[in-house]
Amino acid sequence: MEQLINDLKVQIKEALHLEELQLEDFDENTPLFGEDGIGLDSIDILEIVVLLEKEYGIRMSNPKEGKAIFHSVRTIAEYVQKVKSE
Repeated sequence: MEQLINDLKVQIKEALHLEELQLEDFDENTPLFGEDGIGLDSIDILEIVVLLEKEYGIRMSNPKEGKAIFHSVRTIAEYVQKVKSE
């Protein structure tokens, strides 16, 4: 799981061009959206959806799950792991 979390951090940073974000400061439990988090927006979600499809072959089947799935890097990793084990 830790390797997947680290991979996702790197992939998200690159996909969203977050050059100012240092990986060591990018905690896997930090919220990705909102003032208390990294501050991503809905366009960034679309980029992450594309990333998951491209890198992991995962398609979002239920958009309503998105808020919980995209809460943090850890929740994304848990979702990837769950889908891959099904």
